[in-house]
Amino acid sequence: MDILFLGTSAGAPTRQRNVSALALLPDQGSAWYLIDCGEATQHQLLNTPLSVHGLQAIFITHVHGDHCYGLPGLLASAAMNGRKTPLQIIAPAGIQAWLEATHAMSESFLPFELQFIAVEEMKSWQDHTVTVQATMLSHRVPSFAYRFTENHTEAVLDTARLQAEGVPAGPLWGRLKKGEDILHEGKTLSSADYLHYPYPLRGIIVGGDNDQPDLLREASAKAQVLVHEATYTIEIAEKVGERVQHSSAAAVASFAASAGVSNLVLTHFSARYQADSEKSPCISEIQAEAEAHYQGNLFLAEDFARYRLDKTGVLSKLA
Repeated sequence: MDILFLGTSAGAPTRQRNVSALALLPDQGSAWYLIDCGEATQHQLLNTPLSVHGLQAIFITHVHGDHCYGLPGLLASAAMNGRKTPLQIIAPAGIQAWLEATHAMSESFLPFELQFIAVEEMKSWQDHTVTVQATMLSHRVPSFAYRFTENHTEAVLDTARLQAEGVPAGPLWGRLKKGEDILHEGKTLSSADYLHYPYPLRGIIVGGDNDQPDLLREASAKAQVLVHEATYTIEIAEKVGERVQHSSAAAVASFAASAGVSNLVLTHFSARYQADSEKSPCISEIQAEAEAHYQGNLFLAEDFARYRLDKTGVLSKLA
């Protein structure tokens, strides 16, 4: 499973970072899922191999504009690119009313059906690849995290047993690997007897804006990756005051460490944080604060950075 960041800035874009959006890509095929869709997400997609025709569903964490203002443009572009298949949008209920009003006022027509699912009422969402569950977070408006768990993990064939039983390598092994029972020398061999599953089901949590990371403790069980906002360092958060309603790098890192999450990706950085280490505040200050509280596999997301979660649960940066 790959995570491709399309925007990593909080509130407003910077010269280096667009506002929130990321794509989740399964191991094979052209299918992908979009989580949040800040303004200009469709422009960001032009710099990736992703196609609107492969988009399976859109998940919106909350109604603030830096997480959803890109939706009308993206949907219009999908229409102009000839998309015909229905598209599901899982989001807070207000997103449906806003989009319908926008389309009515702009006299927009989509040649594909939008199927809305209010996350407030959703127990889970599932397709052939993943199951998605939502957790309510703490923010100025209702905000949610989505946990994506793959439905199937790769089976490994017990070749040593097959060799010991005299089953020749070739098509028969291939059929067993696919889950088929076979007939060998008058005996039926059950596929289930020759398959084992050494790899855990992979789970990735993508959180919306949230000032209480501990709300994700239950969802984090057996999840290998947490993607969470770290809008500020503690120093800046204290200056912002009581209405900050965002997490500091220290708070998220401390939670991830206590929850045993082995891979942590921080994103949604305040526009005040710069890339130049000679200037302050600098993005490196967020990293340093997180590293002081978390000794796992830590990343600070960058626009267009792509990360791969392998079968063993290790996350690595590809580009």
